[in-house]
Amino acid sequence: VPGSVVLLAGAPGIGKSTLLLQLASRLSVAGHPCLLASAEESRSQVAGRARRLGIAVDELSFVPGRDLGEVVASVQSERPEVLVVDSIQTIRDPESDTLPGGPAQVRACADTLVGLAKEQGVIVLLIGHVTKDGELAGPRTLEHAVDVVLTFEGEPRSGLRVLAGGKNRFGQEGEVAWFDMVPSGLVERDGGPALGHGDPEPGCATALAMAGRRAFAVEVQALVVPTDGPPRRQVAGLDPRRFHIVAAVTDRVAALRLVRAELFGASAGGIRLDDPGVDLAMAVALASSSLGLAPPAATGYVGEVGLTGAIRPVGGLEQRLSAAAAAGLSTVVAGPGAAPEGVGHTGAVRVVQVHHIRDLLSWLGMGAKRTERRQRV
Repeated sequence: VPGSVVLLAGAPGIGKSTLLLQLASRLSVAGHPCLLASAEESRSQVAGRARRLGIAVDELSFVPGRDLGEVVASVQSERPEVLVVDSIQTIRDPESDTLPGGPAQVRACADTLVGLAKEQGVIVLLIGHVTKDGELAGPRTLEHAVDVVLTFEGEPRSGLRVLAGGKNRFGQEGEVAWFDMVPSGLVERDGGPALGHGDPEPGCATALAMAGRRAFAVEVQALVVPTDGPPRRQVAGLDPRRFHIVAAVTDRVAALRLVRAELFGASAGGIRLDDPGVDLAMAVALASSSLGLAPPAATGYVGEVGLTGAIRPVGGLEQRLSAAAAAGLSTVVAGPGAAPEGVGHTGAVRVVQVHHIRDLLSWLGMGAKRTERRQRV
């Protein structure tokens, strides 16, 4: 949208600069003038990276991005359609007495660039860094000043990157796009992390998660390790609070003695999942790991787990079932309302309806194993 300001936040080295360089190159080639203001790389460094990645930058304008006044003057003289600032934490206003990179300096520079976008009708793309805790570096007012906030994250070792939409004044929030980091840069992919192939393993379950209006199948993993000492709890990608609640409920209902075990949870590819519909897959993964039994193959799970063990329905079921079919799943276990008679078919996917964690474990064949284990104890 002309005159809009977009903030792209992510950890150092995750690929923010590469993503926007590729975007600016393609826009410039398509006839939309772009100006890159970079304080973190010189003109020759940007050109060298572009050559290494095979990106055409002949039509892309460049200005050093450390001096705010110089950037503003370049926008006013060149009149680009898009301005890329890399990054908002490194640009500074020489006329300000505040510390460069400090909250006051970042806020003042952002306000100037927002005003420039509205006045000139130019789209401003700001790159922002995040702290080690995953929070945007700088003042919280920065997020309020911009029109759109995007986060770019992923597991660096896997090459998978996730572009997720947060605040959006012009459209749907929570939209997600996936990319692969390859030698030639970032390449968009159709879906989320690829599901594992072969026989299912204990501690793995497929969740059908929603991100904005898009649904995707992703593997949720859990590891239960008995211990005599203080148990640890570590989570990567999953919501830690939801993981701990689901673990407590599953332990209470199934008597798996999880309270005396170390619990580890993760999502495939390190993708962040905060959808309550992932609860059911977490419960299956925890019970599966604790009992040493693999869940059924080609089966996905969707549902929110309440504190009593009851399974609640979640929204977006139609999209989730489509994602299940696209991922090659043949069965989906879901909460109440998914199938009128308890078991139904939606296209190529068989839908099994369960009301309680207890019913789920019985359907999975883990109920007998749990009873046998309790008798041995």
